[in-house]
Amino acid sequence: MNASATSMLFTGLLLMGLAGDVGIETPDTLFVTDAIETQRIADSNETIEQYCTRCHSEQRQRGGLVLEGFDVEDATNHADIAERVIKKLRAGMMPPSGARRPEEAVLAELADDLETRLDDAWEDNPEPGARVFQRLNQAEYAAAVDHLLGIQVDVSSYLPLDTKSNNFDNIADVQMPSTTVIEGYLRAAGQIARLALGDPEAEIANTIYRMPRIAGQKDQVEGAPFGTRGGLSVVHNFPADGKYVFHIMPYDAVEGEVFGRTWGTEQIEISIDGERVALLDVDRWMHLSEPTGLNIRTDSIQVSAGPHRVTAAFVKQFEGEVDDLIRPIEHTLADGQIGIGYGVTTQQHLQRMTVLGPFEVTGVSNTPTRSFVFSCRPTDPSEERPCAESIVKRLAERAYRRDVNQSDVDGIMQFYDQGSETRGFEGGVRLALQAIMASPHFIFRMEEAPDGVKPGEIYQIADSDLASRLSFFLWGAPPDEELVRLADDGDLSDDRELERQVRRMISDPRAEALATRFAGQWLRLQDLEKIRPDALSYPYYDQTLADAMHRETELLFDHIRQADLPITDLLTANYTFVNERLARHYGIRGILGTDFQRVEYPNDRRRGVLGHGSILTLTSHANRTSPVLRGKWVMEVLLGSPPPPPPPNVPALEDGDDAADGRFLTVRERMEVHRANPACSSCHNVIDPIGLAFENFDVTGAWRNRDGGTLVDTEAELYDGSKLTGVSGLRDAILKRPEVFYRIFTENLMAYALGRRVEHFDQPAIRQITREASEEDYRLSSFILGVVNSPAFLSSRATQAMVDEQPVTESTMH
Repeated sequence: MNASATSMLFTGLLLMGLAGDVGIETPDTLFVTDAIETQRIADSNETIEQYCTRCHSEQRQRGGLVLEGFDVEDATNHADIAERVIKKLRAGMMPPSGARRPEEAVLAELADDLETRLDDAWEDNPEPGARVFQRLNQAEYAAAVDHLLGIQVDVSSYLPLDTKSNNFDNIADVQMPSTTVIEGYLRAAGQIARLALGDPEAEIANTIYRMPRIAGQKDQVEGAPFGTRGGLSVVHNFPADGKYVFHIMPYDAVEGEVFGRTWGTEQIEISIDGERVALLDVDRWMHLSEPTGLNIRTDSIQVSAGPHRVTAAFVKQFEGEVDDLIRPIEHTLADGQIGIGYGVTTQQHLQRMTVLGPFEVTGVSNTPTRSFVFSCRPTDPSEERPCAESIVKRLAERAYRRDVNQSDVDGIMQFYDQGSETRGFEGGVRLALQAIMASPHFIFRMEEAPDGVKPGEIYQIADSDLASRLSFFLWGAPPDEELVRLADDGDLSDDRELERQVRRMISDPRAEALATRFAGQWLRLQDLEKIRPDALSYPYYDQTLADAMHRETELLFDHIRQADLPITDLLTANYTFVNERLARHYGIRGILGTDFQRVEYPNDRRRGVLGHGSILTLTSHANRTSPVLRGKWVMEVLLGSPPPPPPPNVPALEDGDDAADGRFLTVRERMEVHRANPACSSCHNVIDPIGLAFENFDVTGAWRNRDGGTLVDTEAELYDGSKLTGVSGLRDAILKRPEVFYRIFTENLMAYALGRRVEHFDQPAIRQITREASEEDYRLSSFILGVVNSPAFLSSRATQAMVDEQPVTESTMH
């Protein structure tokens, strides 16, 4: 066979993708490969020149992106730009709607070319990124306290609000300590140590528990005794054995009388651990102007130290449906101003409960926490310090999530010595416990580089740090004994053992934190509490319904976790979880009670989270739906392409709310007026079609066919030119490009797991995780395992601060 024939043969094999199977390289094949590569680069650069540089030139710089002069062959040196281009191409948003577009295959080839170059470079030199330390946020601190002492505390009264980055509250770069933050941790440590061990010298103090103004008061609340309605039920930590007084305050009307006064006298039951300790009358004629106002109190009640469930709830007077005339409460308070009388079914509402005490302290009873902490009891003064040192060492190892050395113990014992001088053995242990919980080793998740590692070098993290990363990622809490034992033995980083532990942790009930912490923040569920639909337009919306909506979305994600389902079930699930209140809102029959049950939808209107009341409500305004907010949510959360902020001096949508032909404009018509502004059209051409797909759902997520008497129109044309109708059409459009959804899910999961923002150098790892997940049908566990096995999770790049870090002791802290 001559050279010409050989060249032709290998060219044919190469084009068919078979040359690699032959296993022979000749100068001819290398020449052909180089020629094809050169042509591919030229084609990709030509695509950018023809279809991208008009908007992304040095002069126009649309979106802050310049592609003029960009060379695909040099993409690895401009990876941040290349990744932005890839994201827009994969989502179908580039070139924009209305602009000249090539065939989809041409754009896909450009994206493939860029990805291949970046991924190959990453394979040769993976970049794990760096994170010096991570501070426990409120939820993690509460979980760490529960892990250490077995008590549940509301740390929000001690610690400032968590700062968020990328919508997560565990991102290290916004967790730098400030004076306010450090003071909060010190205050929390003192109060929690006091609550955990009790305080025979406790001073009289009050704790106030409040009810939201729109909280439902008709049904039995969780934790309350049977035969009650409304009120509140909390776990309160009593610092000492003694007497306590409970103050009750109902809501009042604007005239100062008890709200719900058209009812006769009602009764509020005070119970502790389910046992009634007081029954209080609430007279309908009570008034704020009276000497005692609306404050209703119990006599002194003896309570033992430790955590007890305290409930203040109305005694239920009758069974059956109850509907207030005007709800929620803030609107019933307008009664005296607008002349609307209360309906005969209007019931009284609890505003707050105050626990005051202790009086006449008699000591501190033993509790499970005290039994755990005081693992030894000295019988002679000479035994006190050795016993205390044993307690301190055991607690410190549990709190610091690692072995402690003698230097650690000696630092804490200084506080024991100080406390025992004035308050004896127990007082010393309490101050030592306070020092442990105020220690940087408890508050921060610090990871130290191994000895000899220089700044800039990549190193494998220690097994103890790996255990901590795993547990806070999957459980939102410190590692359990099995993880700690494996880390101490150096076995956790073994590939097989690591996978076994991850699967064990995913199946553990504690992994519900992935739903309540990760998914809740990724899907923006916390924003639901910021929305208060107009009560006159949506009188059925109350806190009970809002809570049920929130829980529904958490339960769907948690079901996917427990059953290890494909993550696309978040969008396509033909089932959901509802209780009676939410089922009634959705028009689903046959569901009774407060427990959530799985139900299947009779049609495809509500499949997945796009039909959840939580998402539909948090993306609405108080008095109308918002295609802009709903479209923006989809672009940010599901597509990873948030729109830019609006330009200045652009009127809000409400300002163009003119009437036409004797009627108010529909939301769609108002959007068209707004979009006519050239300053708005470029973004709204992308946002509005997505948001308009939701218009069959009102502010609270209830289904509707008409808006203000006009038939709802949900037909739209997406940014890529495809047509859609309604949420089902939008769902199909998203799944037409499933890799976009898979990648943004992985990106958020990785950010949450690592506790740092995902950067452009993480994108090759994200693509690798997504490719490997495809082999497991995109099940949730495949994404979790992909993140855990990534270089970013198993290793780190040393920084100067890590290398220079000196051991921190409690004495240096204080």
